[in-house]
Amino acid sequence: MKISSGVILFSFYLSACLPYLGPSPTASPTLTDTSTPLPPSQTPSQTPSPTFTATVTHTAAPVLTSTPSLTPTLEPTDTPTASSLPPVTSLKAQVTAERFLSCRYGPGPEYLYLYALNHGANITLIGRTDGDNWHWVYVAGNNKCWVNTNFLEIDGDWQDLPIVYPGQAPLPKTSYYQPTAILSAVRVGHEVTVAWLDIPLRAGDEEDESMLHYIVEVWHCQSGAFLFEPLATNDTSLTVIDEPGCVQPSHGRVFVQEKHGFAGPAEIPWPAFIE
Repeated sequence: MKISSGVILFSFYLSACLPYLGPSPTASPTLTDTSTPLPPSQTPSQTPSPTFTATVTHTAAPVLTSTPSLTPTLEPTDTPTASSLPPVTSLKAQVTAERFLSCRYGPGPEYLYLYALNHGANITLIGRTDGDNWHWVYVAGNNKCWVNTNFLEIDGDWQDLPIVYPGQAPLPKTSYYQPTAILSAVRVGHEVTVAWLDIPLRAGDEEDESMLHYIVEVWHCQSGAFLFEPLATNDTSLTVIDEPGCVQPSHGRVFVQEKHGFAGPAEIPWPAFIE
């Protein structure tokens, strides 16, 4: 096929009139952005141009750290402690005296007699005095009375019983006599001598020949121990030992005792120690 010279000339002329566009562009690789887009307020004002320089980054191998296992927290138990234990309100006991055991109106052998408990009798104890040295306990029942712990087999410790004397277990009052009056209370060193007014008894008002006319209750300090002592006498004065060394203050009182009950008490104005 022959191409005319006119066509050739026209093609040449047409190419000469078009502008030069340069070489054809090479397709650039498509970059995929895997970063999380920032909020509008955090978008940088300038977007860095992608860099095609290959950088080798050595990433340290992750160190495996063992995760400690969870140790269960032990909940507090309900095991009672000595301070949280409820107070003892009563104890069971049995009389061990060979024949019978005297049960008295007051915590001591010189108080008025109430009745006797037979050998082997089962009783319930509900109280004690406030002196740990005095082993007399309060017996429950219609006619409450006091007995000596030395003649009892007790299911427990009698010192755990609540203190009921003085205060909750008062001595029975007599309406036949007036209380005595304290005449003096004198200290000489560690000795305290107390004197009181005599209250004579009428004939027949003695329980028996063994009954003593006055009960002197003293709370005093001796050898560093705070003691409770009920002391009985037919005299109108009495001397007790009272030493320093106890936290509790010493004190005392005097009852008139007759077969119907007790008159008083007359509180003793206890003399202080003289330095």
